[in-house]
Amino acid sequence: MAQVYRGGQPYGTGRPTRLTPHEVRNHTFAPRRRGVDPDQVREFQATVADDLADLHQQIHKLAQENERLKRALRDWQSMHARHCRPPNQARW
Repeated sequence: MAQVYRGGQPYGTGRPTRLTPHEVRNHTFAPRRRGVDPDQVREFQATVADDLADLHQQIHKLAQENERLKRALRDWQSMHARHCRPPNQARW
């Protein structure tokens, strides 16, 4: 579980910690008597790490786009609020 610190105290975010491409590429496996081909493992790790790198890049781009859209919406709402007339101020 990912740890986030607020006020010096950790708390869980409910999401598991994400693997980085670097962690995948450098992960080692315990040797076994009847293990798998180490070259195939390294090739698989490289493939998974490349896919993770692409996904991290997409997430970063989408987060930037999300922030851009939020700013644009706030700007539009501010502009729209300035041009709207206040409701009738008559007393009941």
